[in-house]
Amino acid sequence: MVDRKEHLNLDGLQAIINIRAGINLGLSESLKKEFPNTAAVKKLSMENPVIPDPQWIAGFTAGEGCFFISTFKSKTKIGVAVRLKFILVQHVRDEQLMKSFIEYFGCGNVQFSKEAVNFVVEKFSDLEMKIIPFFVKYTILGVKSQDFQDFLRAAELIKEKKHLTQQGLDQIRKIKDGMNKGRSV
Repeated sequence: MVDRKEHLNLDGLQAIINIRAGINLGLSESLKKEFPNTAAVKKLSMENPVIPDPQWIAGFTAGEGCFFISTFKSKTKIGVAVRLKFILVQHVRDEQLMKSFIEYFGCGNVQFSKEAVNFVVEKFSDLEMKIIPFFVKYTILGVKSQDFQDFLRAAELIKEKKHLTQQGLDQIRKIKDGMNKGRSV
């Protein structure tokens, strides 16, 4: 619509506002006030979404996924345990898509938080046998690929039981601190 310069007239601008009103949280209060005749365009609902191919999942993960390492107090010898998680996040309206990942991977579960739905895999054997091999085979592009490589290093340390030593735990914490938002360019 913008390429066709439709945004330069009131009807075209209103059509764009109608589309925006149907996305995510809709319009801000100031836009609602400025465009009182807005009729939100309904987003198509996918009743039974089908994942088109594995590369689609890799791309989807690059934008909507997270490879997460958590450390927490526990009754282990060193007093701290480590948990790895693979998480995909979407608006709650995409619940069926998130559930389709359970079927596709044969693991994980769906968790809800506010207006979001998460596909989460945290069982180490599922991460080791299903999630990690998948992303080794179907490479993620962009900065998320670095997070996956760090996640992979942490998983290797856990597999070798090094997370049960203070030295191994320190290595995992260092990996964790450099991931996601902690990554320096």
